Amino acid sequence: MENYVRRVLELFASFGSREALVGPDRRVTFDRLRADVLARAAALRDAGVKPGSAVLVMVANSVEGPILQLALHLLGCRSMWVAPVTARSEIDQFVRITAPDVFIYDPANGLGAELAAGLDVPVLCLGRGGTGPDLTAPYDGAAFDLRVVVPEPDSFLQTSGTTGTPKLVHHRQSFYEQIITLAGQFVAAGYPLLRHLSHSPMWLASGQITSLFNLFTGGVLFLRDEWDPARFLATIEAERINSTFVTPPMLYEVLDHPALDGADTSSLFMFNVGAGPASPARLRQAIARFGPVLRIVYGMSEAVVITALPGLTEDPAHPERLQSCGTAYGDVRIEIRDEDGKALPVGETGTVWVASRLSFAGYFGQPELTAETLVDGWVRTNDVGYLDEDGYLFLVDRRQDMIVTSRRSWPIFCRPIEDALTAHPKVANAAVIGVPDPVVGEVPHAFVVPLPGATIEPAELIGLVTERLSELYAPGRITFVDRLPLNRSAKIDKQALRALHAAGNVG
Repeated sequence: MENYVRRVLELFASFGSREALVGPDRRVTFDRLRADVLARAAALRDAGVKPGSAVLVMVANSVEGPILQLALHLLGCRSMWVAPVTARSEIDQFVRITAPDVFIYDPANGLGAELAAGLDVPVLCLGRGGTGPDLTAPYDGAAFDLRVVVPEPDSFLQTSGTTGTPKLVHHRQSFYEQIITLAGQFVAAGYPLLRHLSHSPMWLASGQITSLFNLFTGGVLFLRDEWDPARFLATIEAERINSTFVTPPMLYEVLDHPALDGADTSSLFMFNVGAGPASPARLRQAIARFGPVLRIVYGMSEAVVITALPGLTEDPAHPERLQSCGTAYGDVRIEIRDEDGKALPVGETGTVWVASRLSFAGYFGQPELTAETLVDGWVRTNDVGYLDEDGYLFLVDRRQDMIVTSRRSWPIFCRPIEDALTAHPKVANAAVIGVPDPVVGEVPHAFVVPLPGATIEPAELIGLVTERLSELYAPGRITFVDRLPLNRSAKIDKQALRALHAAGNVG
């Protein structure tokens, strides 16, 4: 099978001198991008990186990320991306199970330098001042020969760590070929060229598809490593950004930030929100402020884009759809199945199963977990939901977040409680976990972020949940916090909340 990067280089050549990548201090055209990918591949070759090599990568969300990924794949390498914010113990575990042949890192990251000093493999760097040759130095060696036959490239990418220790997800060349296909369909549909502002790093599957999809369509990719809502809004205005992606907590920060007043966001065409459920109350605020440009997306590292709900508005005929994550995207197939793997009818709640060419090939070093999750080409997710008669998917909860209580014969789900709490006009955000109870097994415990300067009585919130749902859903306790902990993917970190509760640090 032909290496997909060769097709990509042809695309880049056709885009010519148009702008492709924009970082805080660097702007790159497609001509330059194509030349940089070829030069980087040649520099890797000259540094001893061989086709088929396993290359451990630790790079921030910068213009160097897409260039390096394409260069490694052009060489037929296996790229293994590790987050610069990963705990050292996790990195050591990944190194043990993946046995890399080479390590490439950004010298600006202290953890990368620490890891480089302890690895017994060749080390290369992206920038001056690091260990090993600098791959970004001007290259004047022999050109890379595109006729050379190399193995099919692939990648191992970290999961977000929502359910605990992140796993390494394996994506083959077919994953990247499907991104090319989707990009071609986007262009053929006549959509505008994207000027996409991305805070999604390449070490996540969502970051890979975000970055590469935008480049493969000929759009401009603006990469930012640090999140700041004021700078986010300023960049949208200054660069006429028409596409972006945020998680629900990031969206709430934007909605609550004083810089939003007067900010010019009229250039937005597609404001993607995903990586977790967003509160309908807060989505209504976003619709009122930004207009019908919001697009809900749902995916996971194992199946990167599952559904999409574009042009989000209040639909009087279907007000419930603010709680939906949309319909199947691209070639995705969705089934809701029971505990025995049997498909359930419309409207019944069960485990979400998906199949797509964007699905993963397995977890590296975890064959038993792979066999549990990947069954006959279908990915068994950890999400619980149902489909309506029009194919809209509604996620009820993650399986591990269900609250099991003897007070009723079916589980209590956290999301309805969170939606009820965030419907209160003084609540900025909320997260619910199940905590042990000696009488009924488990009860809901809510962590609530009030709006700045707001005072709320716990009884008021408990009453709101009871009124909207029932007393069975009412939190046994409410803890007010200044902010909710987020994991490396800017999702609410319920593992941290459970640890907080277990340690007794809940106010």
